[in-house]
Amino acid sequence: MRRRDFVKLLGGAAVTWPLGAHAQQPAMPVVGFLGSSSPGPYVPMLDAFRRGLKEIGYVEGQNLAIEYRWAENDWSRLPKLAADLIQRQVAAIATSGGSAPTHAAMAATATIPIVFVTAGDPVKFGLVASINQPGGNVTGINFFTIELGLKRLGILREIVPKAKTIAVLLNPESHEAEAGLGGVESAIRAGGQQPIVARAVTAADIDTAFATFVRERADALLIVSDPVFTSRRDQLVALAARFAIPTIYSLREFCDVGGLISYGSNIKDAYQQAGTYIARILKGTKPAELPVMQPTKFELVIDLKTAKALGVDIPPALLALADQVIE
Repeated sequence: MRRRDFVKLLGGAAVTWPLGAHAQQPAMPVVGFLGSSSPGPYVPMLDAFRRGLKEIGYVEGQNLAIEYRWAENDWSRLPKLAADLIQRQVAAIATSGGSAPTHAAMAATATIPIVFVTAGDPVKFGLVASINQPGGNVTGINFFTIELGLKRLGILREIVPKAKTIAVLLNPESHEAEAGLGGVESAIRAGGQQPIVARAVTAADIDTAFATFVRERADALLIVSDPVFTSRRDQLVALAARFAIPTIYSLREFCDVGGLISYGSNIKDAYQQAGTYIARILKGTKPAELPVMQPTKFELVIDLKTAKALGVDIPPALLALADQVIE
């Protein structure tokens, strides 16, 4: 090879190598997802979360990666799971299932953006400074269902007007549920009924609680909104049917598996909005600029097949108000 040709070859290579390096694709952003429950029962909610991301142009596996961490209803694991996501250097964290995952993430980082989906008042439970101006690195979606306990109690009285005892089931690890219990108990007594309160976390706890309800002859049951119960909705609905206890739930997902009646906001909408918020943050919006979203509509869902099986007559006025009647 002549020297002139060799120099030309080296010159071409010198141009080509840097161009090849610049053509490499940038690393896709990684989002953390920290849940207090387990993934299986939350598939519909996760699908909605991904729809929200897609609205702003992010598709998991294409231009976005999601690292999932689930506490499997053991909330003592949450701090370690949150720390693991921080070590993974995620760009943002979505938290699911009450205030506990958000508090764990907040304890682990004051800089990485956090978007929560929670059922309780985020100001009252220390997640944000205010609804309109959350401040700091945290914002999210409050699907506002813990606060509807008294409304559900009223609906339960309409469908079981002769009830003498009304049972309440809640998760003792939920600060939101425990904080709202006093008002519900007082309202039950004020209506002339006797409250029966049971607390449960595990599947065995739930079995024990229903044994208590049967022994104490509960005429109706109010289940306080909680991610533990959402993840165990099949068990709860099956037990309510087995022991013929008319039960009201917080989410329509319980009616989807045979629950009698539910009243609350649409949790899938909440997760979709959370996905949208995460995507906006990835595009450069600061969490402090995103007010906490709250629902403007609540759904009443009634399963008439279950009502017939339980021997419950749903008042026509209540049926007329229902957003969906399953026949």
